Amino acid sequence: MLTILSLLGGTIVLRPYVFVFLAAYLVLATMHLGAGRTLAFLVLGYLIAWTAEFSSINWGFPFGEYIYIPATTDRELWVAGVPFMDSLSYVFLAYASFAMALAALGRGRWQGRGFLLDDNTKFLGSRRVLILAAVLMVALDVVIDPVALRGYRWFLGQIYGYPEPGVYFGITLANFGGWFLVGLAMIRVLQLLITRTPDPGWWSRGRRQFPCQALLGPGLYLGILGFNLFMTFWIGESLLGWVGIFIYAPFLTWWGLKVFSGENG
Repeated sequence: MLTILSLLGGTIVLRPYVFVFLAAYLVLATMHLGAGRTLAFLVLGYLIAWTAEFSSINWGFPFGEYIYIPATTDRELWVAGVPFMDSLSYVFLAYASFAMALAALGRGRWQGRGFLLDDNTKFLGSRRVLILAAVLMVALDVVIDPVALRGYRWFLGQIYGYPEPGVYFGITLANFGGWFLVGLAMIRVLQLLITRTPDPGWWSRGRRQFPCQALLGPGLYLGILGFNLFMTFWIGESLLGWVGIFIYAPFLTWWGLKVFSGENG
């Protein structure tokens, strides 16, 4: 037990950026969905992500074949060959993608300086939100994984690799297909937690409504995207960075005009 706690502490020290985003998820999702749903998704989302990664490094599904390089097993927590922080990061990536999909597809309006989003239960659990959120999660990975593969050039370190380099800056197409499937599974679980759990009660504890709350989740999404684009340019991968910007430019331009023009009908 002492060793596990020591390795967990080492994970926090070694990967502080992951836990900054995780802390943001815990705060924002609690205000949005309630503490019970936030914590339940933290556990269930982690288990889904860990299962997918464990399956992939052993049997090649759903992300295709890749390997984790156990260079930090004595300094951070690993779970059966998978870095703890890696599977944990899927949770805030999925929530941020879900929140961005809500803001993109929902009917919003400005009241004074506050932005309000109509998010009834039927809409929150809809198939179109599910699909867009999964696509947005894959889009994040399109930016994240190539710079993570080059972790030896920044403070992430070289934590994984492929037996054969993939076609997209070293990343395989199977990886993106796996992210879509895992994104669908995780976000569907999140939708079920939102639509099938009682309200009010423990599930909704800490839930708050205030002006522009609906933009905080998308803010987390943009923060994750911005961090990874910054690291991409910082390590000198300008082509990769500009590709990421061009991929996102159409969607973010449309989304920004939709939200900030006040035309959300």
